[in-house]
Amino acid sequence: MSIITLTTDFGMGSPYVAAIKGVILSINPDATLVDLSHDIRPQDIRQGALVLADVSWLFPEGTIHVAVIDPGVGTGRPIVYAQIGSQHYVSPDNGLLSELIGRRAPSRIIRLENPRFWRTPVSSTFHGRDIMAPVAAHLSLGLNPADLGSEVALVKSLDLPKPRIRPGRIDGVVLEIDSFGNLITNITADLLEGYPTDERVCTVCGIYETWGILSAYAQQHAGMFIALVGSTNRLELAVVDDNASRRLGLRPGMPVTVAWD
Repeated sequence: MSIITLTTDFGMGSPYVAAIKGVILSINPDATLVDLSHDIRPQDIRQGALVLADVSWLFPEGTIHVAVIDPGVGTGRPIVYAQIGSQHYVSPDNGLLSELIGRRAPSRIIRLENPRFWRTPVSSTFHGRDIMAPVAAHLSLGLNPADLGSEVALVKSLDLPKPRIRPGRIDGVVLEIDSFGNLITNITADLLEGYPTDERVCTVCGIYETWGILSAYAQQHAGMFIALVGSTNRLELAVVDDNASRRLGLRPGMPVTVAWD
């Protein structure tokens, strides 16, 4: 295991990112470090959980994913190692892994308890540098995860909103805004399967509506409000060649309804 990804809310270019990388490379100079994302909104555990669930499974078997979105740093919240499928995760137990675990049960979860594999002294405000980074580095060198601490059965779960299916409609919410300003909803392609996608279907968010569910952004003209199933396999709302969130004032948590005639 020599690939280690980093997901944080530090912001790209932050010296905190460099500190984590420095710790890992000081233990395993041959590790391959990949920035999964450092643009998670500060302390936004839900966004971090979605990014991990959407992206981390694309990496080669044995990849180690370190996630440091940690508003509870310095408190009694645990830090855990989890193996989910062929991927390995080191994260605070604050809900960051719940979307992943909702899709596939972990084969094991271990609470990090053995300070032998931590930096000393441990800062009460930077467990990403002093606990998670060195643990990931030691794992990349072949450390048996059982040496990290005791096995536990569960991790904290986020209460993410679930879509509601009613006769002739599906009610959901905007989960996330991507880097283009597109609105990512919690309505998945699986839920839409079997329903028409032509002009008989209307998608509404706020005061805005669009007819039909497209397969590509370029199927409509610039400036048009559209719905389509995006790369995350969820329904997206977008403005062609523009930032839908900024232009229309739409944001995470807003209701979305897909209805059929």
